[in-house]
Amino acid sequence: MLDSTDFPLLGNIEQPADLKNLTTDQLVDLAEEVRHYLVHSVAQTGGHLGASLGTVELTIALHHVFNTPDDRLVWDVGHQTYPHKILTGRKERMHTMRKKGGLAGFPKRCESEYDTFGVGHSSTSISAALGMALAAALKNEDRKVVAIIGDGALTAGMAFEALNNAGDQKANLLVILNDNDMSISPNVGALNKYLTRILSSSAYSGAREGSKRLLRHIPPVMEFAKRTEEHMKGMVVPATMFEELGFQYFGPVDGHDLPNLVKVLSNLHALNGPLLLHAVTQKGKGYKFAEEDALALHAVTPFDPGTGIKLSKAKSAGPTYTEVFGEWLCDIAATDSRVIGITPAMREGSGLVNFEKQFPERYFDVGIAEQHSVTLAAGLACEGMKPVVAIYSTFMQRAYDQIVHDVAIQNLPVLFAIDRAGLVGPDGPTHAGSYDYSFLRCLPNMVVMAPADENECRQMLYTGLQHDGPAAVRYPRGTGPGVAVQSQMTALPIGKGSIVASGHSSALLAFGSMVTAATTVGAKLGATVANMRFILPLDENLIKELAAKHDTLITIEENTISGGAGSAVNECLHRLGIEAKVLNIGLPDDYFEHGERGELLADCGLDEDGIMKQIEPFISNTPTAVKSA
Repeated sequence: MLDSTDFPLLGNIEQPADLKNLTTDQLVDLAEEVRHYLVHSVAQTGGHLGASLGTVELTIALHHVFNTPDDRLVWDVGHQTYPHKILTGRKERMHTMRKKGGLAGFPKRCESEYDTFGVGHSSTSISAALGMALAAALKNEDRKVVAIIGDGALTAGMAFEALNNAGDQKANLLVILNDNDMSISPNVGALNKYLTRILSSSAYSGAREGSKRLLRHIPPVMEFAKRTEEHMKGMVVPATMFEELGFQYFGPVDGHDLPNLVKVLSNLHALNGPLLLHAVTQKGKGYKFAEEDALALHAVTPFDPGTGIKLSKAKSAGPTYTEVFGEWLCDIAATDSRVIGITPAMREGSGLVNFEKQFPERYFDVGIAEQHSVTLAAGLACEGMKPVVAIYSTFMQRAYDQIVHDVAIQNLPVLFAIDRAGLVGPDGPTHAGSYDYSFLRCLPNMVVMAPADENECRQMLYTGLQHDGPAAVRYPRGTGPGVAVQSQMTALPIGKGSIVASGHSSALLAFGSMVTAATTVGAKLGATVANMRFILPLDENLIKELAAKHDTLITIEENTISGGAGSAVNECLHRLGIEAKVLNIGLPDDYFEHGERGELLADCGLDEDGIMKQIEPFISNTPTAVKSA
């Protein structure tokens, strides 16, 4: 564990107010200490390193200039907030980051008063900050509100909706665009520093507003002056778009020039109305291994800070589900020129790296735009293509209207490859895929599948692509039980499950990731185990058969119980007029904090021991264990 007392300046920073007593030179030295502390703490825990290294100076400048937490800082996503955590009283707990009972990997309101808004999904900061700014105005509170958003997050439509609304409301809001997708460009030099300082100064703003008032009575001259200002600024800064949205634009500035950042932010602190500061930063700044490969060290597992090499972990015997999907997509695309791969900015995470290399003309990364990714796929399907949308379960929630309106209602053949379904571990509740069974199984025309193992995943993906309508295959993070993946692809009969093991008295109806644990538990109980395979349509004949031959039915799923696969079985029994004693086991009605996936499954009662503990009292007729069917 790092000892902050080894850092002369950082060791004395307990709260952001402590920064206000530091000179500019001391702030520069502090930035180096924070960067060193950050690298060595993330090396222990893993987490988002690259973006956080890029915001060290910006974070220090913000907390130095603004009166946080009274002034509100609203961070987007959270990948860039580790320096913020270090400077807001949490540096001694950085070694617990993303571990059970430790610090969250993202800003979290219940964790610190300096975390003004909880995040996890991108592009929410401007909307939330605007709400805070409007609330301050309604309550006559004199406070500043700042939204810090990355250039990647700005690709989402929600960010532009918020910018448009903020400009129209004339809200007192500062948006900082953290542009880290490029190196510092040549025009971020002395001239631009000077121009930004001048543009943000009270003298310039006063003259600007005074001229407006004077020229307002002479409309032709006013229009000429406005256009002249726009054209002159457009020659040196990319201001036009933001100015048209109602924001006063400043920048670009070097996001690592701390003295200049302090001066510019001090000027902006005194201004009112919608303001946008464009800060250009570098991912991985100050740590050569991250600078050389910012993508590889964007999100990391524990590594050696001296070499940047990730610490070796026991290699799994088989591929991850993500790798199974990536290989399948390349294989099927080689046989069918109509196959298209689509991702909303998750190429690596969703396993599309090789597909992009092999089929670049059929690969579409649409940016952080989940809604657009789905409707884009719908348009492609209308023209006879076979689009495959690779998306995390948690991010799919953002495109629900498009799934319903643009795909399902029109019965278009779009395949959704849903990764990170169920509990995901260190990223916590914002990234858990707990609800996709529930929100997909209610849609007419949809086929929803969940594989029990790696090979079944490949066959289900093929099945979904062959289906003449919308289909989804949802699979968990990480590896499966280690079943060999067959190169041959065979379509499964839609809506048909299978018996894994025959037993007596009780039947375990397991879905997807729960089949392996259910098989082990079933063997101990002498119970029948069914791999249901399909959440929609359900295998009603199999359910009828199991209900007729067994005293109790137990459904097991890694989805919330409410509205999930077990609920679908209950509804099926009711619809068929079958009375049965049913226990539904799944994710409890709660949000689950970060930790290792195995730890979280145990906490939810979805490991083998937990499943057994829920079943035993149920089959022994303990009334409190029965969940109403």
